[in-house]
Amino acid sequence: MTLADLRREYTMAGLREEDCLADPFQQFDVWFRVALESEIPDVNAAALATCTRDGRPSNRMVLIKGADPRGFVFFTNYLSRKARELEENPRAALCIFWAPLERQIRIEGMVEKVTPEESDEYHRTRPRGSQLGAWCSTQSQVIPSRAYLEARLAEVEKQFENQEVPCPPNWGGYRLIPETIEFWQGRVNRLHDRICYRRVGDAWIRERLSP
Repeated sequence: MTLADLRREYTMAGLREEDCLADPFQQFDVWFRVALESEIPDVNAAALATCTRDGRPSNRMVLIKGADPRGFVFFTNYLSRKARELEENPRAALCIFWAPLERQIRIEGMVEKVTPEESDEYHRTRPRGSQLGAWCSTQSQVIPSRAYLEARLAEVEKQFENQEVPCPPNWGGYRLIPETIEFWQGRVNRLHDRICYRRVGDAWIRERLSP
């Protein structure tokens, strides 16, 4: 079997305009609750696409840690490649794919940093190992070896021994403020349902897109 031979039919459900809520964030909540109940692994994982000033794109997986009418929040090192690209070009896109449900959500818009208070609040909820990892990793930078990274972790563990681990100054959150949110439901014969919400001023316009 070759890559060209791989195919499947999507038969689980449909998506009608009348089944979609007027507010895309409420619609996201409905779909996310279904995904949670379905026990999909890494249910909050999303592909984040960013782009340099001169148009060179890059993509990686992130974990969405907040979703409300203000936008979708993820956290990272502010010196990472994605952060450098967001500094140059604050437009980005997220894509969530829940294969067991034959559903996808695409989100596009502007990105801004969350407040330091929001980053501190989330940092305090992280496992201690993740807190320490944020201090020892120079994300996206070249390092000499795995041993170097583990030695750096040992240094950080000693530095914060018997005390709380503060939020690193170069680590925190971003919020993607949507301009469009598209809900995709797989259908037979590749005639998929695509319902797109587009922000116009303070309102959302709901449209069906051709598959």
